[in-house]
Amino acid sequence: MNPLRRGAPTRLQARKGAASAPVPLDALPNPPAPGDYAEFLRATLPRQEKNVASHRFGSERVWLKKAGPRHGKWGYRVMAAVARMARLDIIKPVPNPGGEAAIATEARRLKQLAAAGLRVPTVLAQQADGLLISDLGESGRATVVLQERLDQAAAAGPAALLAVWREGLVAIAAVHVRGQHLSQAFDRNLVQCPDGVIGYIDFEDDPAEVMTLAECQARDWLSYLHSTAMMLEAAAPQAAGQHWHAALAGVNEEVRERIANAARRMKWAQKLPASRRWGRDTQRVRAVARLLGRWHGVPPTHTPAS
Repeated sequence: MNPLRRGAPTRLQARKGAASAPVPLDALPNPPAPGDYAEFLRATLPRQEKNVASHRFGSERVWLKKAGPRHGKWGYRVMAAVARMARLDIIKPVPNPGGEAAIATEARRLKQLAAAGLRVPTVLAQQADGLLISDLGESGRATVVLQERLDQAAAAGPAALLAVWREGLVAIAAVHVRGQHLSQAFDRNLVQCPDGVIGYIDFEDDPAEVMTLAECQARDWLSYLHSTAMMLEAAAPQAAGQHWHAALAGVNEEVRERIANAARRMKWAQKLPASRRWGRDTQRVRAVARLLGRWHGVPPTHTPAS
């Protein structure tokens, strides 16, 4: 069994897979004029069944998001429990408001990050219950989710894995140096554009509504680590730690201290069982705690037999 292989497809992969074939423009009875994004959104939104789908508008591929129900928290139950036990609010799941509030939040955050010079989808049109955004691909070339690139690199060996993983660290640092933060900085929400630049997606919630900027930025680093820790621990934990500290060397001291504090408070999570029967969320938290402990000088604790 390959310890670097992922489990089932993530929510984002499933979502994109379902929308991989753009809906043709001629599906509309009266196609809007070229460039009339507002009319395209108005006409297409009632016809779209999925909450997120891609469409073809002239020569462009666009994405339409419609207001949906509030997202449940069941997928984050392990991290929520860890946050309570460790008294670490920065890793506590941020509620996704759903509905029109989520549409407004995503539009606002995309405009904010774009104004800061970061690569995010362009807001083409917006109404209370729907959002039309651009695709980050260009000239017929698609983007590649960083999660997919990491999986491919892991199969090639530790050196290849670390090279791709470092790209994610650099991409997060680029956000922070502009005084910004992400929402859920998991590897599935970082995408490589055709020109090689890393772009950012998925902003339906905003941690800044309940956290300071330093907390949001520390959360970004820990979120990225959470999504990649299992493969790092299996492949190259020591070398990954060198990349980790190199990336953190240039960040705000308050952010570094919050991460070091997380390492101390998550020490107990090193003792979580390693068995897969406890679920991948538990395995991820255990891997995060072990890596943070190793990288920030927190002595390892006894791990019970699985």
